[in-house]
Amino acid sequence: MTAAGDLLLLGVDGGGSGCRARLCTLGGAQLGEGMGGPANIRLGIEQSFTSLREATIRCMSQAGLAPRDLGRIVACLALAGASEPSHLEAARRCGHPYRKAIFVPDAQAACVGAHAGDDGGIVVIGTGSIGWAELNRRQYRVGGWGWPLSDEGSGAWLGCEALRHTLWAHDGRIGWTALLTSLFAQFRSDPHAIVRWMTAALPRDYAALAPLVVEHAAVGDSVALALLGLAGRHIDALAQRLVAFGARIALVGGLAPAIEPWLEKDTRRHLVAPLGDAVGGALQLARAAVEADLRQGRANVPSARK
Repeated sequence: MTAAGDLLLLGVDGGGSGCRARLCTLGGAQLGEGMGGPANIRLGIEQSFTSLREATIRCMSQAGLAPRDLGRIVACLALAGASEPSHLEAARRCGHPYRKAIFVPDAQAACVGAHAGDDGGIVVIGTGSIGWAELNRRQYRVGGWGWPLSDEGSGAWLGCEALRHTLWAHDGRIGWTALLTSLFAQFRSDPHAIVRWMTAALPRDYAALAPLVVEHAAVGDSVALALLGLAGRHIDALAQRLVAFGARIALVGGLAPAIEPWLEKDTRRHLVAPLGDAVGGALQLARAAVEADLRQGRANVPSARK
């Protein structure tokens, strides 16, 4: 049996555009950080696990550890797409190299991290979007059902809407703006190039266009301003539903700072600053798993609270 002092904790936030990992001791000392590729299991478990391994190895390299040390790691793998039961179960059935692995939705880890394990809710505004709350040991979910039917207000949604408006401008249905002209130029001003691109485009590819919308909104582009306003209304709807459950809300995700000014006053008055991130939340969940094993006598480990 692995000695108590040998166990390590790994927290991974596996998002649709990339994953981040952090390796720590049981006492909380950080040993290494790493990044990997996209890890949305709904879009491919093999790709997701490749990204997880990549991020893990980078953490271990920073810590001066070898592949044999994977057996010392208790990992919490917080993955985009894991909010769907069938995808979560498929991930759990896959083999992994860790001593123990806990699989959870990335939104759950983000919520735990944002509120340091206390009750609260989040709205994730990244490649996708979702509302999630942890209240009185119950979980609440709003939206986040996956691209293209859901994830309104997200980076993928914003990029898609910008391209839709670009094609409208090409058709003559709306006027050109600097944003639409810039996007069209990326496709050599060829609408058929957009069609070819979208045939294989993934959510992260659409989300990569979102920063251009934000940049043009900052200089008053009418279409960019309209799209950010609509994104704000979609995020309002997610947040207000969680507020109805009794949650205080933290906004998280790469697009959160850009969307927050567009939220209604009633939404903003329920906002709190996130205390931590999804990687930190995953580490908390990994530590909780170690402590649960300790209580049940399944692991020779000290309390992680020491």
